[in-house]
Amino acid sequence: MIEITSTPIILIAILGTVGAALPIINIARKERGSSSFYGAIAFGALIASIGYVIYQIATEQVAKAAIFSEDVLVDDTFGGLFAIALLIVAILTTVGSFNFMRKQSHTAVYYSLILLSTIGMVLVAYSTDLVMLFVAWELMSIPTYVLAGFLKKDPSSNEAALKYFLFGALASAIIIFGISIAYGLTGSTNIGEVIQGFSTLDSQMIPLALLSIAMFIAGFGFKMGLVPFHMWLPDTYEGSPPTITALLAAGTKKAGFAAALRVIVMGTVALNLDWTFALGVIAVMTMTIGNIAAIMQKNLARMLAYSSIGHAGYILIGLSIAPFSSLGIQGSLFHILNHAVMKGAAFIAVAGIVTTLAITHLDKLKGLGRKMPITSLGLVVCLLALAGVPPLNGFWSKLILFGSALDAGSVVSWAPWLAVAGVLNSALSLAYYAWIIRKMYFEGENEKRVKEPKSVIAVMIFSIIFIVGIGVYPEPILQFTESAVPTLTAILP
Repeated sequence: MIEITSTPIILIAILGTVGAALPIINIARKERGSSSFYGAIAFGALIASIGYVIYQIATEQVAKAAIFSEDVLVDDTFGGLFAIALLIVAILTTVGSFNFMRKQSHTAVYYSLILLSTIGMVLVAYSTDLVMLFVAWELMSIPTYVLAGFLKKDPSSNEAALKYFLFGALASAIIIFGISIAYGLTGSTNIGEVIQGFSTLDSQMIPLALLSIAMFIAGFGFKMGLVPFHMWLPDTYEGSPPTITALLAAGTKKAGFAAALRVIVMGTVALNLDWTFALGVIAVMTMTIGNIAAIMQKNLARMLAYSSIGHAGYILIGLSIAPFSSLGIQGSLFHILNHAVMKGAAFIAVAGIVTTLAITHLDKLKGLGRKMPITSLGLVVCLLALAGVPPLNGFWSKLILFGSALDAGSVVSWAPWLAVAGVLNSALSLAYYAWIIRKMYFEGENEKRVKEPKSVIAVMIFSIIFIVGIGVYPEPILQFTESAVPTLTAILP
């Protein structure tokens, strides 16, 4: 039985208590509380949560390889890595919302929904049971449906929420279908038992098991933004409040990969290693379509949305070659952690630009580097890191991913082509990132500096330190991600 002091239980207690208390406090207060008041409470809860996760990992009180745990939740290094990444995203979103929410109503509910969604995200990473994973998935998703449409007087926000909800409901139904097939074949919803059951199936039952895995790919692929399950993503990211787009792009997207790593990769290995080729094809399609579409955009938020699709393809490289190279999983985990900060901070920069100047069209970004120098610098660092420019953190995670694909070439002939596709797409992404930078710094004249939101400045400073710091000294994160790999490879021969 999972202990009461285990990380997922403590996170539920902290975030759940504060998340439930915020609306109650708002009702009980005679005077309307400020946005910063509720944001500060949410920020404190998130800091306490990430502090506990780091403490548990630093003191080695978490499991190393627990995919076959009998509990529905397991306190392991893999879950801890995702918890840190997701809590960082929630912190960036919360801090970045301080200025943005000053002109909005229902701020207590806003921050409460962020905390409740964060609980769902981290529980997805800690889940070792399919039913628990689905419950966590819905706990993550339902608050974000509301948050996407939080600007209820904005038609684009309403449209974003509606599309997100409809596609999300479809994805949930597909996941339930996959769970039902897995349970019917194995008589269990425990992920470890399901995987073991798949490995001993009669040949006549294997097609049904593959159908179950296909359902999981489609369902989880919706959140991950994989092609062809990405149709909702650009409109939702563009229409949602930009701070919430940061939560979606850098948070819920990563929770989808946590589920995929737990279920899809191991299930594919248990059934047929050759089926990983399908994941490789999806990876190439995702990164290519995402980057080609991004270079055609004129709206900054929409361009970053398509960029997120491209990065889902990079991460999927590691998943597709997981059975053939342990570096593949490590590279995926490293890039997931890096991308959480890079993309989250980039969208918070967009939120700062929208709050201050009310612009997102690329042609109106001329001279932004002089108008908002700190926000612009943070955005530039994020963009260069996303492109994989050394010595920033994105360079190292991409290097490991592409290197692992080349390494796997000794086992499967198609793996090196993933590296080729990754390098070409990274070069393509650098082209449209450079276009944004040119607009900000080399176009426009006599632009006067404006007052930048302090909360956005704080996020930019943190992101610059993180991106440059990890880029210069990646060793601690490399060791951390390496310690999470055995959790996934426990079943591999």
